[in-house]
Amino acid sequence: MIKYVIKRLFYAIPVFLGITFTVYLLINLAPGGPLSILAASGEMSLSDLEALKASLGLDKPVLVRYFLWLADLLHGNLGTSYRTSQAVSMMIGQRIIPSLLLTGTGIIGAIIIGIPLGVVSACKPNSIWDHISTFVAFIGASVPNFFLSLLLIYVLAVKMKLFPTSGMYSAGSNGDWKDLLYHLALPAFVCGIQPIGNYIKQTKSSVLEVLNEEYIKTARSKGLRNVVIVIKHAFRNSLIPIVTTLSLSVPFLIGGAVVTEQIFAWPGIGSLMITAITSRDYPVIMGITIFYAAFYMLIVLLVDLAYSLIDPRIRLAKGKES
Repeated sequence: MIKYVIKRLFYAIPVFLGITFTVYLLINLAPGGPLSILAASGEMSLSDLEALKASLGLDKPVLVRYFLWLADLLHGNLGTSYRTSQAVSMMIGQRIIPSLLLTGTGIIGAIIIGIPLGVVSACKPNSIWDHISTFVAFIGASVPNFFLSLLLIYVLAVKMKLFPTSGMYSAGSNGDWKDLLYHLALPAFVCGIQPIGNYIKQTKSSVLEVLNEEYIKTARSKGLRNVVIVIKHAFRNSLIPIVTTLSLSVPFLIGGAVVTEQIFAWPGIGSLMITAITSRDYPVIMGITIFYAAFYMLIVLLVDLAYSLIDPRIRLAKGKES
């Protein structure tokens, strides 16, 4: 198993380099630049702009800048923000906890609600639970995050005044966890609604397929209780596609969280990413890219290891490879 993990980490190196090079090339090819706002405002002379450009290393070719940035990365230096002159690692570190709290709450809530609804929907077709599951899955798949965010803010926050419109804490708050949960409710619901629909559909499809297998019919003929059959046999043997859906939903959840954080003024990495893009803050953009790429590759590795725990056949195959 250890050899397999090391091999996967080794394979991740070219993927990581490809992601960082592509993003670095794209942001440098985009119109404008970090100094375009200063140049348009006329606050600095042309000679001062050129001096500032040279001090930031922006006068060098793109490839040279990329390899210089990569060399700094290998030494643990993510660079300094053009906009705030703060260390990029410190800026990201301040935003990690709020982002993980938001996305983690959304995905955990989606798992707790979506998977049981999918199982019940598969076991009791055309029941009230099946209709509820279909409706929730339809809403999650069809309503965009930004529209749902604005709708909830208008109805529940502005009109009914049940929840705050934005922020992580109330003004003057001392960081009370109740106040945090109060502000977290709406953005976490928006982040979790789309994954809930995916989990319901995939769980229902997988469990229905397994319920038609011969060993399920054999278990029923032996007189086993339906709960035991569903949990011990049907659900367990349908976990592979469900876990795959969980891993595939992570990048979409992260992408949706970027929009959600911006709308709800949530102080996470997503809102920092939007600010960095609009101000052409290249070091911050690359630092966030590294975080997202490493986070997703870690999720893929953990899911791959989970396969071996779920299905012994995969464990044996990995043992032969290593």
